[in-house]
Amino acid sequence: MKRIKHWINGELVNGKSDRTGPVFNPALGEQISEVLLASDYEVDDAVKAAKKAFPEWSSLPAIRRARIMFRFNELLMEHADELAELITSEHGKTIEDSLGDIMRGREVVEFSCGIPHLMRGEFTEDVGTGVDAYSIRQPVGVCAGITPFNFPAMIPLWMFPLSIACGNTFILKPSERDPSCPMKLVELAKEAGVPDGVVNLVNGDKEAVDAILVHPDIDAVSFVGSTPIASYIYSTAAQFGKRVQALGGAKNHMVVMPDADIDQAADALISAGYGSAGQRCMAVSVAVAVGDKTADSLVETLVPKIQELKIGPGSSSDIEMGPVVTKQAYDRITSLIEKGVSEGASLVVDGRSFNLQGYEEGFFMGGSLFDNVTEGMEIYKQEIFGPVLSVVRSQDYESAIDLVNRNEYGNGTAIFTKDGDAARDFSERVQIGMVGVNVPIPVPVAYHSFGGWKRSLFGDTHMHGMEGVRFYTRLKAITSRWPKSGVREGHSLNMPTME
Repeated sequence: MKRIKHWINGELVNGKSDRTGPVFNPALGEQISEVLLASDYEVDDAVKAAKKAFPEWSSLPAIRRARIMFRFNELLMEHADELAELITSEHGKTIEDSLGDIMRGREVVEFSCGIPHLMRGEFTEDVGTGVDAYSIRQPVGVCAGITPFNFPAMIPLWMFPLSIACGNTFILKPSERDPSCPMKLVELAKEAGVPDGVVNLVNGDKEAVDAILVHPDIDAVSFVGSTPIASYIYSTAAQFGKRVQALGGAKNHMVVMPDADIDQAADALISAGYGSAGQRCMAVSVAVAVGDKTADSLVETLVPKIQELKIGPGSSSDIEMGPVVTKQAYDRITSLIEKGVSEGASLVVDGRSFNLQGYEEGFFMGGSLFDNVTEGMEIYKQEIFGPVLSVVRSQDYESAIDLVNRNEYGNGTAIFTKDGDAARDFSERVQIGMVGVNVPIPVPVAYHSFGGWKRSLFGDTHMHGMEGVRFYTRLKAITSRWPKSGVREGHSLNMPTME
């Protein structure tokens, strides 16, 4: 059976830990490989390699780091099909969705190619007589990234390319559920010209995460995952003096106004609610229909679209939705559907009965649709992370926006309407980090920044874009004067001014 190792100082290593974890093909429901799980020892080795590589890498001119990023982007394009197959075999999403995973990550690599411009400081001449002031951005040091299973290409590519382009060195701890694609990414980084030790990868579980959070030589930690873990990552790493950005969970609402094009809104909900089997932090899991007439029309339009979803192994070319990632995920989603029924929601489409001939052991389920969901139900409160859409009926626009704003999460939201005034008002008043107007999944492009509000983000900066550059660099202000030779002004104990 294939064994997935660690990547430390430019080579594959076993390390000393003898712990392993299973990696499954979710379409088949069978183990296809095992991954080594790091201990403190492997993490420390990776940190030592990164710390040793930092001085030379950080002093390399930014334009030379940019040229490596250009080459890395070319390699990602050349190996896109191979990477997509790795993702699909371990995650389950369709090949097309896996290619999209890679493409959205590549956009951040492309953004990183502009690092000579992005790290420019500011200069002011003569802030005082013969005194100049300027600022520069310098790398933070050794950085680490802890990434989730649902985007094994995109989220690692959100982190380490921009971090190393800024001059940092990096330790990546990907999800142990689908580790093969992240491993291929770091191998391609070396092929692109990234020196040994600049990017390292340790596979592992909580033991590896904890080792990263407390290690004295790691200066910054990036994380994407669930809210409870994001809170833990932030509080623990910050306690040990690290810079932290920790992106948590979501409960994304899409408000459908009475004037909306219902067919357009329904298509958007199918894409945003059931794409990748709902395993996206930006998935829309709640449709807020304004008015009963809107809700009735929306549910009527959604039902046949959900029932006609093409479900199967992600490697098949005509498939729209693959399996969920693990049996544990399947069981959790099923139990939440059962909870929704017991709490009184109307289960209009039940995906639990889906069975795919020839793939009986796979982790497949059909799309589910609930109507008449209320704010106190568990299916509303919890991030289900599966192909389950809930319709909440709101009597008016004000009630709808209040519902969105009361939710503990603040990752993404959307409004579908033909009314520009309503769309503008919603965009200004909604307490959410990313907003879509007639756009169901408002994920910003790479040169803007990704991040939520409230319990969807712990820390001060969002991912990628200029927020990412700020996170991976430190600002230094320099005030300089070159007095004329032989001129002495004496000393003063007064507060210095620039008069």
